[in-house]
Amino acid sequence: MLRAGSVVTCIACKNLLPPRMGVKFRVPLQKLHPFSRAIHHRYSANSNPQRPPHCSAARHYTSLSRLPMRPPKSRSGGHGYQQHRTFWVARLAAKLLKLRYILLGSAVGGGYTAKKTYDEWKDMLPDMSQYTWVVPDFIWELSENIDLDKLAKALPELEEIAKLLPDMEKIGENFTFLKSLLTSETTGDSALRAPDVPPTSAAMSDGSDKQFKKSSDKERVDQLQEELLRTQMKYQRMLERLEKENKELRKVVLQKDDKGIHQRKVKKSLIDMYSEVLDILSDYDSNYNTQDHLPRVVVVGDQSAGKTSVLEMIAQARIFPRGSGEMMTRSPVKVTLSEGPHHVAMFKDSTREFDLGKEEDLAALRHEIELRMRKSVKDGQTVSPETISLSVKGPGIQRMVLVDLPGVISTVTAGMAADTKETIFSISKAYMQNPNAIILCIQDGSVDAERSIVTDLVSQMDPQGKRTIFVLTKVDMAEKNLASPNRIQQIVEGRLFPMKALGYFAVVTGKGSTNESIDSIKDYEEDFFQNSRLLRDGMLKAHQVTTKNLSLAVSDCFWKMVRESVEQQADAFKASRFNLETEWKNNYPRLRELDRNELYEKAKNEILDEVISLSQVTPKHWESILQKKLWERVSTHVIENIYLPAAQTMNSGTFNTTVDIKLKQWTDKQLPHKALEVAWETLQEEFARFMSEYKGKDQDDIFDKLKEAVKEESIKRHKWNERAMDSLRVIQHNALEDRSITDKPQWDAAIQFMEETLQSRLKDTDSVIADMVGPDWKQRWLSWKNRTPEQHIRNETKNELERLLKLHEDHTAYLANDEVTTVRKNLEGRGVEVDPVLIKDTWHQLYRRHFLQKALSHCNLCRRGFYYYQRHFVDSELECNDVVLFWRIQRMLAITGNTLRQQLTNTEVRRLEKNVKEVLEDFGENNEKKVQLITGRRVQLAEDLKKVREIQEKLEAFIEALHKEK
Repeated sequence: MLRAGSVVTCIACKNLLPPRMGVKFRVPLQKLHPFSRAIHHRYSANSNPQRPPHCSAARHYTSLSRLPMRPPKSRSGGHGYQQHRTFWVARLAAKLLKLRYILLGSAVGGGYTAKKTYDEWKDMLPDMSQYTWVVPDFIWELSENIDLDKLAKALPELEEIAKLLPDMEKIGENFTFLKSLLTSETTGDSALRAPDVPPTSAAMSDGSDKQFKKSSDKERVDQLQEELLRTQMKYQRMLERLEKENKELRKVVLQKDDKGIHQRKVKKSLIDMYSEVLDILSDYDSNYNTQDHLPRVVVVGDQSAGKTSVLEMIAQARIFPRGSGEMMTRSPVKVTLSEGPHHVAMFKDSTREFDLGKEEDLAALRHEIELRMRKSVKDGQTVSPETISLSVKGPGIQRMVLVDLPGVISTVTAGMAADTKETIFSISKAYMQNPNAIILCIQDGSVDAERSIVTDLVSQMDPQGKRTIFVLTKVDMAEKNLASPNRIQQIVEGRLFPMKALGYFAVVTGKGSTNESIDSIKDYEEDFFQNSRLLRDGMLKAHQVTTKNLSLAVSDCFWKMVRESVEQQADAFKASRFNLETEWKNNYPRLRELDRNELYEKAKNEILDEVISLSQVTPKHWESILQKKLWERVSTHVIENIYLPAAQTMNSGTFNTTVDIKLKQWTDKQLPHKALEVAWETLQEEFARFMSEYKGKDQDDIFDKLKEAVKEESIKRHKWNERAMDSLRVIQHNALEDRSITDKPQWDAAIQFMEETLQSRLKDTDSVIADMVGPDWKQRWLSWKNRTPEQHIRNETKNELERLLKLHEDHTAYLANDEVTTVRKNLEGRGVEVDPVLIKDTWHQLYRRHFLQKALSHCNLCRRGFYYYQRHFVDSELECNDVVLFWRIQRMLAITGNTLRQQLTNTEVRRLEKNVKEVLEDFGENNEKKVQLITGRRVQLAEDLKKVREIQEKLEAFIEALHKEK
């Protein structure tokens, strides 16, 4: 009976309240006391709409609980009275026995009913065992590290807590009044009517009584509602105070844990382990269709819809750059939220921690994010698909991974790239097409819903709404601007948009000022919903409002999705790893699995070994190469500009004077520069030769492109020490001024050097003349070759000039104008038209050959001239000043080669080695450069194997930690 009465009473309460009467909640439904939440679920307005009205229920209740009235017994005298008087003792005993049974039955029934009611209440409480993973491990270990006795003494006394409890006497009086009100309507008519009142009077009296009862009932209901609100406010304040104390307590425990009081790695690093897996997957380019289907919360919305503000409320810090109406999010930002003792933020590729409690660190963090976004955007683009990874830790933050995407736009404005809209759509679709991604769809409540673009995009990617959470922002502005607040109700109930969602939330993220703090925004949001008629009139439910409830719901959904999908993803990567290992075994069975970084280190060591081998080149080899190359570079100048002009003089004094002047001019202006150029080119050639000819046991052709790039970049950076030029000039000048040949071997060496040089020049000159005149008669007859008309003219000119040289063997190097005219007329007489310029060109080559032949014959005569040289050619017709010139040149080449060799081995080789190391270090830090220079299927396969193994290992470690947390 007690249980039936309580049910009827609650039904009556429900029917007495207006159907749309809302209740003001300061805290979300999740934060209410379990008893209040159970009552809310059991007796909510939507629990059972088919129940009968309370009046009929009350009548049914009274008809079952009241015994039927017995007919009155007549009290006649006589025998009946005597009988009544005779058995009064028996009747008294029977009544006493009946009272005993009534008491006994009531006690048993009441106890059973109370037990059954307690069991029902216990069943209505949520099963908290499945949420034990939410509580960190250290909470269960508090007794080991925290003095609970001191903590218990710090808690408030029972008398103080009792003051916060509701006034149960007043509530009991109100329920007693309701019960009496309901039972009074079901009593018999004879008990409610006055027997002597006329019908008309009785009807009027009954009507006034009903009107009075209705007014008093309404007042009572209002009083009950106010009392219920006051009770909930008391509970709310108590819960807020306990929550704040719990937050401070968790912060203290986390700080102690951070200092190493006890080791707790699973809970602390769980979300970080998961975030590391996502970072690796973001860089993984799969060739086996193993896609990244791990869950993350993808935040999408129209531009300026409040996406960033919602993320900041969840992260509890203003961490993102802000702007009024302009695009601020230019690339995806992955934010890993986790719990920690201090409120800090850190980038994945940096060790700097930003203290989010300090405004200067917040400003620096926002500036750094903006710089990274602009750096990731390529020239000519507006947005970038490159992801910026950021982790935020702090006490009370829900653990999850969110990705903030650029806002969806409808029109490309001035200053944007033409493909900005399509790029944003492609980036958003790439993240939302993950079947395990949770889509947090942000809709601006202050604008017309028909202007939304993102809802159609989300509907395409998740038509059933199985992984979408809809968030309506700026509800305060929407309530102020909308003429019909029912429109907001339609949005949060999913009846206005065609898209479907798991849940709908309404939030307020501030008043629009960039200087608002997170605490002030939270207070403003709570005050707004506390006083908003949207909640008061029942258009919004308590668990659908505030970013705190949103954060809890998103975190629960995120971890549920992680638990459901992470093992499936681990199996997929396990299969991918098997495929990659099989391909490697079949194609590269004898090679180690070296990824790009390991191959680069191997190539780096080989290149450094090759550079070091330059220092092992013998001095003789260096000097020989330098002398040969230097003479090849300056021989033309020596023969054409020094030797030939000096040889045209008539005596030895003029010859030596001309030679000395020209050598001095050459040394001051050209020779040192030429020598340094030759030395630098020699160093480059030797370095390239060692790079190409080095054959080690681990030589790999895959390094060829890298070695070539290192060689070119090192040579480009290397600059010869210019200060060595002055000292080299002095050395060369002193060497050329020395004319003393001390012994016969030196004389013979000079003769040989001169002869080799003249023979080489003569050979080159003959080749030039042969090209000018064409094939001779042997080649024409044997090889069937003919001369061209120009070659025929040159041949006739050559023959005419040769006759001139035979007549004048001591002719000068240049033809006179009258001689040119004579030759031209002679040729015209034979029918050959020739230009004077052609005559002079032909004469130059013929005279050059004539001069070199005479010089060679003179060189043979000077082989025996060392004796005359020692006597300074006194009393001798033989003069060998040209041999002395070539000896001076030869000695200058030897001294210059020795000087350059010392500079090479002592300075330049070390500087080149340093440049090579710097280039290798720069290339090693540039991943794009390494990908460009070390290529091939073998490299890519090793890279994929490394990534897949790393992903699988981290996923298995994460799954193990996740199971331990359960």
